[in-house]
Amino acid sequence: MIQIYTTPSCSSCRKAKKWLEQHQIEYKEKNIFNIQLSRDDIMMMLKNTENGFEDIISTRSKIFQDMNLDIEEMAMNDLVDFIITNPSVLRRPIIIEDSKMQVGYNEDEIRTFIPKRLREIIMTTSSDHGEDSDYHYALKLYIDEINS
Repeated sequence: MIQIYTTPSCSSCRKAKKWLEQHQIEYKEKNIFNIQLSRDDIMMMLKNTENGFEDIISTRSKIFQDMNLDIEEMAMNDLVDFIITNPSVLRRPIIIEDSKMQVGYNEDEIRTFIPKRLREIIMTTSSDHGEDSDYHYALKLYIDEINS
């Protein structure tokens, strides 16, 4: 199942959740301010990154600036502990499913999370009104299929 790490005031988080809901894709939301992140949460994020902590941490966050931290100089365990204690340093949303991960909201990239059945419908149908129309037509067929 898709995990999405969010905060209430994050507009990108709201967009990502809305997109998932419009596509009737189940997800489990973890509000990083309401729950305490675990080491497993952070390690799951890290295993899906290309550049490690750089991909998930906003070094422009106020706490990073105030403390004058350099992630290159911190030991991994210290950095994980720092994130657990200061979850606001994470970029948001962080969306994870198996080996797929997206940081932030991007309408094209979030399509990575389209279910296999919807991808099959997209590949086999055409509405004769252009690529974007094909996608919306396939989405309608998929949602109709789910609802019936």
